[in-house]
Amino acid sequence: MELIHSGKVRDVYADGDDLLLVASDRISIYDVILPTPVPGKGRVLTQLSLWWFDRLGDITPNHVISAADVPPEWAGRAIRCQRLEMVPVECIARGYLAGLGLTAYNETGAVSGVELPPGLVEASQLPEPVFTPTTKAAAGHDEPMTYAEVADLVGEQSAAELRRVTLEVYQRGASLAAERGIIVADTKLEFGRAKDGTLVLADEVLTPDSSRFWPVGSYQPGRPQRSFDKQYLRDWSTSIGWDRTPPGPEIPDDVLGVLSARYTELFELLTGAG
Repeated sequence: MELIHSGKVRDVYADGDDLLLVASDRISIYDVILPTPVPGKGRVLTQLSLWWFDRLGDITPNHVISAADVPPEWAGRAIRCQRLEMVPVECIARGYLAGLGLTAYNETGAVSGVELPPGLVEASQLPEPVFTPTTKAAAGHDEPMTYAEVADLVGEQSAAELRRVTLEVYQRGASLAAERGIIVADTKLEFGRAKDGTLVLADEVLTPDSSRFWPVGSYQPGRPQRSFDKQYLRDWSTSIGWDRTPPGPEIPDDVLGVLSARYTELFELLTGAG
């Protein structure tokens, strides 16, 4: 097998006509890989993605060929998947106002060109989920895109399909998570095209690396929320004065323990495993 790409979290290997997507324990925030791995993180991301893929198949096909036909040293953290022509757009659905969406709203009253009602605060639930795509930058930070810009890039028909499927996946995920006492505030999805042109869900789906998850019981708009995702790490990095440029800081053991526990807790709450 040939290593053809090493991303912030995943390594991609070519194996004949297939790809092997291997989730490491690396973690990144603000597009910077931190030097400290999170034990077991790659396995949680892979197994949770597989759990979601099984529950989204009627909405969109996915890239999974097998989670079993992988080298034994990568068992549990690798997926054999089909090759796709990746869509050059990060597809984001938001049901609540947080993160960069909150920043954009406070500055302009809109997110990715979508006008939102006045008077919203941090963690406000939106009247309905919105599609707020970004660029997929090879280096540096992704930048917000309007729907019109997506249509100019990939065509109107593809843009409409991306928006529809992204919102349907988000709504299915949010509904299933709500049954388990969890709010899905937002999520980022990646898609590719199969050889026959079919739109295929790829990479990861509804994981704590790609989404914001909040416990329903402690939810309160107007303030930061307790989270099961990377926001805990972002908040810690801000508290120590890191300027969000490389190199990233080492993660101390106490912070690492909380982060690892929250990833595991989310997995167990959603899937019922434990």
